[in-house]
Amino acid sequence: MSDRSRSLLLGCAVFALAVVAVALVLQHVFDMRPCAWCVFQRLLYLLVAAFALVGLAFGSGGVRRSFAVLAALAALGGVWAALHQQLVAAQTQSCAFTFADRVLMQLRLDETLPWLFFADASCSEANVPLLGMPFALWSVAAFVLLAAGASFAALSSKAPRARRSPLPEVPS
Repeated sequence: MSDRSRSLLLGCAVFALAVVAVALVLQHVFDMRPCAWCVFQRLLYLLVAAFALVGLAFGSGGVRRSFAVLAALAALGGVWAALHQQLVAAQTQSCAFTFADRVLMQLRLDETLPWLFFADASCSEANVPLLGMPFALWSVAAFVLLAAGASFAALSSKAPRARRSPLPEVPS
C-alpha cells in the first residue's frame, strides 16, 4: 500500500473521530441536543473511522483497498443521511420512527452508550445554524471530504504489478 494511501486512510479516521468529538462537545458542553438523524450520522462517522483503521492496520493491498471502499461507501451513506436530515427531517416536528430512529432502536445503542447515541431533540430543533450554516450541511461537507479521501485511498492502493524482464524469454 502506498504512503499516500496510508496517509489518506489515517486522515479519514482522525477526521471522522474529530467530527464525533466536536459533536459530543457541542452536546455535552454547549447543550446542543441531537436528533435521531444526528446520532445516526455519528454511527456512520464511527463506521468510516473503523473501516479506515482496519484498512490501515490489516491485510494486503487488496484487503486494504476493500476497507477503503467500505469507508467511502459509509461516507456516502452519511452524505445521504445528512441531506435527508436537512431537506426532509428538519421540515418535520418529530424524528420518531424514521429510518434513523428505527436503526438506533434496533441496535440499542441509545441504551448501551447513551452519552454518545441518545437522541432527545426533534430534527427541526437539532438542525440549528453553526457559523451561519445549518448543522446538517456541515455534516454533508464533512462526509463529502471523507468519501473523497477514502476513494483516493482506494485508488492509490493498487496491487503491485509483476515486473517484466526487459529481455524476452528465449525458448530452450
